[in-house]
Amino acid sequence: MSKLEKEIYALEQSHLQPDVRVSQQKLKGVLDEEFYEFGSSGRIWRRSDYKEDHSLTPDLMDITDFIMHELGPEAVLTTYHIYNRTTGKKSLRSSVWKKRPEGWKLFFHQGTGANSE
Repeated sequence: MSKLEKEIYALEQSHLQPDVRVSQQKLKGVLDEEFYEFGSSGRIWRRSDYKEDHSLTPDLMDITDFIMHELGPEAVLTTYHIYNRTTGKKSLRSSVWKKRPEGWKLFFHQGTGANSE
């Protein structure tokens, strides 16, 4: 893994950590001002939707099959699989990260439910 891939992988892992998922302040440290998400529920989320603590479930999740594609000098796309150890569900994930003056920020995220097979 390149230095950039390691950095982005660590960022992907960071926003899946239970303590980050339940903290508005910690989430804002990861999410870009223009962040939006297509949730597996079908709902579209924006950064402004995370107004209260405990905005996401503090589930334990594992990343597998991580791949990063550079879209340019200031943007990357990641794709990976998630196994949610709390719920036993699997999902496919994709993220777009943008380089900002304060560092890499999560600009877009999508979660799609996957078969258990």
